[in-house]
Amino acid sequence: MEVNEKLYRPITEVNYLRAENADRYRAIMRFFYHEHERIRYWLYKEDVYEEMKEQRRFADYTMEQCQNDLQALNEWGNLTAHQDTSKASTIQEFKNKRYRYQLSEYSVAIERMTIELEQMEIEGASLQPTLLERIRQQLEKFEQQLTASPQDAHGWWQLLSDDFLRLNKDYQDYIRTLNSARAEELMKSREFLVFKDQLIMYLRSFVRRLQEQGLIIEGLLKNIEEPVREALFDKIVRYELSIPRLGETLRYEQVQEAYEGKWKSLYDWFVGENGENEVDRLYGITNDIIRRITRYALQIGEFHHQGSNRREEYRHIADMFGKCKDLQQAHCFSAQVFGCESILHLQSDVARESDSIYQGVYEEKGEVSILEPRARVARKKSIRKRAQDHSLEQQILQMEIFAKQEEQQRQVEALIQNGKIVFSRLPELDEDLRKVLLGWISRAMGNSDHRSRNDQGKTYQVRKEKEGECSVVFSDGTLVMPCLEIVFEEEGVE
Repeated sequence: MEVNEKLYRPITEVNYLRAENADRYRAIMRFFYHEHERIRYWLYKEDVYEEMKEQRRFADYTMEQCQNDLQALNEWGNLTAHQDTSKASTIQEFKNKRYRYQLSEYSVAIERMTIELEQMEIEGASLQPTLLERIRQQLEKFEQQLTASPQDAHGWWQLLSDDFLRLNKDYQDYIRTLNSARAEELMKSREFLVFKDQLIMYLRSFVRRLQEQGLIIEGLLKNIEEPVREALFDKIVRYELSIPRLGETLRYEQVQEAYEGKWKSLYDWFVGENGENEVDRLYGITNDIIRRITRYALQIGEFHHQGSNRREEYRHIADMFGKCKDLQQAHCFSAQVFGCESILHLQSDVARESDSIYQGVYEEKGEVSILEPRARVARKKSIRKRAQDHSLEQQILQMEIFAKQEEQQRQVEALIQNGKIVFSRLPELDEDLRKVLLGWISRAMGNSDHRSRNDQGKTYQVRKEKEGECSVVFSDGTLVMPCLEIVFEEEGVE
């Protein structure tokens, strides 16, 4: 990217698009632009004032407001003011400085942009296969441009680049329109079914022409040799530089880089790199849109038929079943109407009288099943029962818990020797005792002095008996741990 001072300059000419009185400024600028297109470049403030007064929105517009608006547009660079002294017959008229106003070049370009933005939704985008054919025809004339005049070669290049830019812009705008939220909402409506087939036909026609012309264009681009293309571009660039321009100086490298960039974009669009190009990508995107349109149309149809009243259809099918001669004919008719995929299967746990796989369901003995209603209104009546007294079971369970705790306490006291429990000397213990002892250790190690109280209120301290590790055998395994001991302190002794 070439960076110059123009890139950093603020564009004050667009201020009128977002200023406080943007409605008045835009109306004035649009009036100047229309007159500019009619080759009426210079306008007086009286012309602007009369045009604004004709607009219903600006019925209260005054000459003072018009003068202020023109002055503001002049300060922003949108208008160029020139004092008209040709009709000044007195000194007073000369001092009043009657001005004429003209659009600047920036303002002309800005107004063209705003008109294009306003007409985007009106014109809409489209996929034009004719652009592909025109690009193919221009590329077929590539070798002729080597012997043509620089002016004709330059015109050929302008037609080719304009068609390619139009193709790229139109396809991006059209695909963006089909992928928009508005299009998604429209595709899910019933009104979409009216032109669904027409849209799919339009897309498929473009894809077919894209495949045909895209392969031809790809072959033409691959056959163009690099030295030949550089020689042609050198002739086109030199002609571009020979065109006289006021206040603008173009450099050879600048124009050549712009042309090379356009050619590379054209080459990548149809040929690409590593087998990936924009043609294949557009082909995949279009097919995805067609599949999405078809899926939405199918969903709309299913939803429409889902809510329809099919009473007459069911009655007609019931009459046809009633006209069957025997049960076997009714079985055949059922297979034709319902089929095997949508058949209703009922499963039961009743014991069969025979395990034969060839025995039909009509040969089995019938089974009666009581079905509970699933509706919210028809609920099964609840039966109230008297509350039962479980106090005896609770007392028995409480006694068992107390007995277990007393037994556990006796086992713990049996492990205390000389007021302490030494883990390296413990016999084999059960799982409950392991949980008690390790719980005591965990509770004490959480304090800074390694002291705590057990459930019986006895104070103890966890100490290290000796260096190293010891193995304590439990009923569910062996625990390897440091050589610790739990020392119980006598009451009243710190």
